[in-house]
Amino acid sequence: MAALAAVRRGARDLATIWRGVVGEDAYERYRAHVEAQRAEGDVDHPLMTEREFWRDRTDRQDAHPQGRCC
Repeated sequence: MAALAAVRRGARDLATIWRGVVGEDAYERYRAHVEAQRAEGDVDHPLMTEREFWRDRTDRQDAHPQGRCC
């Protein structure tokens, strides 16, 4: 059973790494960043919804292209 738990933990860690590589966790990181700033009293704007976040990110990438694969 310990080996199965280790395999599950490894698969979960690999999935987390993969989400970071492809940028799938960007909204979660944004939300954590804004919440941390709010706790310090540095942010007064509302938190974007996930849909707004991805639209803003796509628009920003289109307006300011950087080296990326696609």
